[in-house]
Amino acid sequence: MRSGWLNITSDIQSLTTFRRSSGDFMKQLKKTKRPVVLTVNGKAAAVVQDAEAYQRLLDIAARADANEGIRQGLEDAAHGRTRPARAFFDEFEAGHGLPR
Repeated sequence: MRSGWLNITSDIQSLTTFRRSSGDFMKQLKKTKRPVVLTVNGKAAAVVQDAEAYQRLLDIAARADANEGIRQGLEDAAHGRTRPARAFFDEFEAGHGLPR
């Protein structure tokens, strides 16, 4: 089983089971880097994840946001939806009462 994939036999547990064996679950989280889905009355209620694995997830999301911003900027440039920087700064300075 690859790290990051969900294993339904060990990665979905009731909140009650998690509370009883939290130390064991913490070892599992550190070892596997896979999140554990906690259920209440048989329904997913929360996800517990190793801090390192969560940070990796945040880093991936940040890169995806940056990549999307770059993609949108390139698309705008390709479709002529840009203007010279000097025109922007002139308008910005005038709009905010900034001296030149």
